[in-house]
Amino acid sequence: LEAALPALAGQLADALGEPGGPGAPGGRPARVLVLGNEELMYAPLRLARALEESWAASGAGSGAGSWAGSGAEPGAAAGREVRFSTTTRSPVLAVDDPGYAIRTRLVFPAHDAPADGPGDRYAYNVAGAGFDAVVAVVDAQGDTGALHAPDGLLAQLAPHTGRVLLAVVPSYVPEASDRQEPIMTDPIMPEPLRGPAFSSYAAEDVGWLLQDLSDVELEAPTEEREEAIQAGGAHYAESLPVEYQPSPEYQELYQSALTASAARIARAVGTVTETVLAERSPSPVLVSLARAGTPVGVLMRRWAQARHGLDLPHYAVSIVRGRGIDANALRWLVAHHDPADIVFVDGWTGKGAITRELRDALAAHQREVGGPEINPEIVVLADPGSCVPTYGTREDFLIPSACLNSTVSGLISRTVLRSDLVGPADFHGAKFYRELAGADVSVAFVDAVAACFDEVAEAVDAEVKELLAADRTPTWEGWAAVERISEEYGIHDVNLVKPGVGETTRVLLRRVPWKILAQRGAGADLDHVRLLAEQRGVPVEEVDGLPYTCVGLIHPRFTRGATGADGKAVASK
Repeated sequence: LEAALPALAGQLADALGEPGGPGAPGGRPARVLVLGNEELMYAPLRLARALEESWAASGAGSGAGSWAGSGAEPGAAAGREVRFSTTTRSPVLAVDDPGYAIRTRLVFPAHDAPADGPGDRYAYNVAGAGFDAVVAVVDAQGDTGALHAPDGLLAQLAPHTGRVLLAVVPSYVPEASDRQEPIMTDPIMPEPLRGPAFSSYAAEDVGWLLQDLSDVELEAPTEEREEAIQAGGAHYAESLPVEYQPSPEYQELYQSALTASAARIARAVGTVTETVLAERSPSPVLVSLARAGTPVGVLMRRWAQARHGLDLPHYAVSIVRGRGIDANALRWLVAHHDPADIVFVDGWTGKGAITRELRDALAAHQREVGGPEINPEIVVLADPGSCVPTYGTREDFLIPSACLNSTVSGLISRTVLRSDLVGPADFHGAKFYRELAGADVSVAFVDAVAACFDEVAEAVDAEVKELLAADRTPTWEGWAAVERISEEYGIHDVNLVKPGVGETTRVLLRRVPWKILAQRGAGADLDHVRLLAEQRGVPVEEVDGLPYTCVGLIHPRFTRGATGADGKAVASK
């Protein structure tokens, strides 16, 4: 490197030419930023120094100056100023305040095929810094199509500087004879977490393919959390909302709903489980999508045990909107079970976004690692959107587990995916809220539904017989309805329309939506929605011709922190 630096710096100086010179606007010297790429720092830093020395040797001007910290400045040479910085995978909230270290932030996708999969990368204090030229330095392996893409690093830099130059340094790859083959080629995968150490479910009910982040402070008040999403394009999975604590009145509504619908839910559980056993596998491996799918997975396991004496494995995995399913969890499942037996389980479908997310994620995983394919079809308790062929019912009714958060899901939080917490070999993370044990109804919910198994068994047998002979091809009518509603109400983003009782309940529990559309004449299934809407100050508008019992609307202009398909704020795009 040392021997090659003078020639490299000379080539770079020739390419830069006169990027502003002493006569640059405002009388300031030309400012050049040499930008490294994450840990590729030493070579770009030495290149910045050599560029400065080359300019100093070739023309008049002051010599090298002092260097200091991040965004180090070697001083001015021949009327020019050279600075150095590097990109990073660490998310930091940028605040445009003179006393704050991080004033601006550029966000772009990783372009060097990182081991932990795709994700965002950041360049701080480049925008607004007035650089006449930016030299982006990458190694040969980082010079990919993603680097040159419309949303890549080079395109993100272009609006903030007069010129963008790309300098590619060779990647050193040792010869096979120079390398010692590792004893193990794959990292040791962690084992699933189980209750009571992690979750209030019994150990045999579910194994969580997650990393325990219980000791990490991840929660923020809704307003602060959404402000961060809005201001910097942060992803919703990088933090957690404060868990909603239901009022006594709301808890009474939950209990009433459970009493009224336990048999209805038991029938749907039996129907979907029997359909899976008949069509998918006689010994399925249930993989629920944490966390809404997990109570359903526990119930399906209970049904198979009660009716057939089967002891089905059940795991919970993370899937994150815009980032896909946990690839390490998939690797663990394939290493321990026949991929043909894996059945993904969720609570309900809204418009089918997660159904599509899972399908795309599994296709990407198949392209990357090969091997036997995993069936991407989710099975759900309720499919009001007609998005899947295997379901317990297609009615849009209240599933009481949608009414609560962690206290009906084993006291487990939503899942978290943040690069400083989740490494390349880690599962996605989540928290176990032990402190909420006094309000936990997770096991009570499962027990209440399981107590109805015997009384619905005959009805389940009849319904399954009909379903197995029926055409259950998804029509995606829910997606079409959501597209229509999105346009009618001026939202223009289907991801901000939350159809069905389950999704509407979720949006009321997690943020303040714009309004709720309710099917005219809808009965007790919406009592909890009306109560939550009243507590949140959200209007409920009764309408005719709604294909769902209710729909929650988030508006990009009227709802702070509204997030789109990639999990980021719509207004920041």
